[in-house]
Amino acid sequence: MPPSLGRVTSLYDEVGGEPVFRQLVADFYAGVAHDPVLRPLYPDDLGPAEERLRMFLVQYWGGPTTYSEQRGHPRLRMRHVSWLIGEREREAWLSHMLPAVARLDISDQARAAIWDHLERAAHSLMNAPPTDDSLLR
Repeated sequence: MPPSLGRVTSLYDEVGGEPVFRQLVADFYAGVAHDPVLRPLYPDDLGPAEERLRMFLVQYWGGPTTYSEQRGHPRLRMRHVSWLIGEREREAWLSHMLPAVARLDISDQARAAIWDHLERAAHSLMNAPPTDDSLLR
């Protein structure tokens, strides 16, 4: 059977696999390292957080299941409940993720799919009540 028949290619494979997600996460955390809103939410060493995000994204997009093998089910909301995440934190997170996604050498369609997922995920992790400022927008 020709390779194009009967085989679904994951986005992970389509974009080039592990190196693409390694770049995405490294670029993202380079911004987080100097962010006054996000940096205080992390321990001194960002390396473990970077590794977890990379493993999660690799698995989510169809790559190796190392994240689940090492950490179990992702349970993203449960894993983030100890931090108060409001609009300010979400916007700061997205402000570093957007340029990291934009720098990837991938198709516009793949970029849009990744960004859509990350934007929805950031919104779903919000657990803080709206601030007075956010009610005025």
